[in-house]
Amino acid sequence: MLKDCHTVWANCLRVIQAAIGEQSFRTWFLPIAPVALQNNVLIIQVPSTYFYEFLEEHYVEELKRAIHQELGPDGRLEYSIVVDQGNSQNQPRTLNLPTTRKATGPAPVATPAAALATGPMSSSARNVAAAAAAPPQAMLRNPFEASKAVDRHYLHSQLNGSYTFENYIEGDCNRLSRSAGLAVANKPGTTSFNPLMIYGGVGLGKTHLVQAIGNHIKASNSDKFVLYVSAEKFTNQFIESLRANAVQDFANFYLLVDILILDDVQFLSGKDKTQEMFFHIFNHLHQAGKQIVMTSDRPPRDLVGLEDRLLSRFKWGLTADLQSPDFETRMAIIQNKMQQDGIDIPPQVVEYLAHSVNTNVRELEGVLISLVAQSSLNRREIDLEMAKQALRHIIEEVEAEVNIDFIQKTCAEYFSVPLDLLKAKTRKKEVVTARQVAMYFAKEHTSHSLKSIGHHFGGRDHSTVIHSVQTVSDLIDSDKSFRGQIVELRKKFAGK
Repeated sequence: MLKDCHTVWANCLRVIQAAIGEQSFRTWFLPIAPVALQNNVLIIQVPSTYFYEFLEEHYVEELKRAIHQELGPDGRLEYSIVVDQGNSQNQPRTLNLPTTRKATGPAPVATPAAALATGPMSSSARNVAAAAAAPPQAMLRNPFEASKAVDRHYLHSQLNGSYTFENYIEGDCNRLSRSAGLAVANKPGTTSFNPLMIYGGVGLGKTHLVQAIGNHIKASNSDKFVLYVSAEKFTNQFIESLRANAVQDFANFYLLVDILILDDVQFLSGKDKTQEMFFHIFNHLHQAGKQIVMTSDRPPRDLVGLEDRLLSRFKWGLTADLQSPDFETRMAIIQNKMQQDGIDIPPQVVEYLAHSVNTNVRELEGVLISLVAQSSLNRREIDLEMAKQALRHIIEEVEAEVNIDFIQKTCAEYFSVPLDLLKAKTRKKEVVTARQVAMYFAKEHTSHSLKSIGHHFGGRDHSTVIHSVQTVSDLIDSDKSFRGQIVELRKKFAGK
């Protein structure tokens, strides 16, 4: 019966798996693919030259024994090494090499000492490789809690359980990132979003989102070891491992991880040794189908001080950004936060806060905490006047700047109509004129979107705002008296 390469390699894997540990088998043999069986020569494809070197250094005897058992004494093994991943236009480039070691007796045990033998690999690469091949006993010396590696459920994920998708408010500013994060959380390591890089400015919710990914995975895949760590802590751990001569233990621990979440990766800038260690850990986790999630304060192309080989790997998956939340999203965040804390505040206070704090979510939450504290200390219900008084040192005083509230008040007074009618459904001519002019100046003097402006005028849609702005513009061109009114009103806003 003729054998094919897939059958031969499957039988070889059974022999090898029985001889080595499960972790080593998954790391070094599952990524291998059989290519061909030609004249009693089995050709297998490995992901890199490094992979080939490590197999030849540590598992050549197991490979020879398996080949001998399947193909007889004349059977031989040859490696097809991927040297270029290629792209949509070019096929991957490979290099074929024969096995270089001769059998010299019983297969050696892959120990940490053997893994650190001199060779073409860097010290970091050898440490990571040794960690992948190390027997369970070696894990017992790990200072990073890996003494419990026999049962990874005891390893602490460093996640904050309060960060979930349920309390992460979705808006136009974060929709792509949240959707990608949820896809990764549902199928870690199996989507094309590996690695997933989330970037954005300070306080926009990067940490919340990536920890929500980790918490979701832990809740639905209890057998997965999820680890959240900041790049600063990763660096400090690595420095400590160097000082304690325990770099291999450091690598041991990180190769236990199924989902690695590295926060603020820009912190690795300029730290060459730490970058090298992370590079090799990244490679091993990625090749083993583990999920990698990272955050940064800028896109990969703008990261300075990181090695090109790291930056190229950051681009293998998906890079998604977080932007400053728009007015509607800020309102939703405030309402959600107050609901979680069991606090009821009037809609006009919500609008005031959402309008006044437009930088980031963290500052917005800080303002809310301050407001609640003032309310509690003064034993007073939260209202608009109290909000303005309590937060006068935190929020730029809205009375001193041109904003929608000021524009509405000024226009209502100028046209002698009640302020509340600007937000009502009435179609009286004098009210409609005042409302349209107020919308016109809101578009001119504020950064609010058309949708946001309409929201401030009784929940009208953006098309109403467009119509109002166009109507006022046309009247300015055609009506001299009306043009004079606009000039007078503009003077009231010019000094603000």
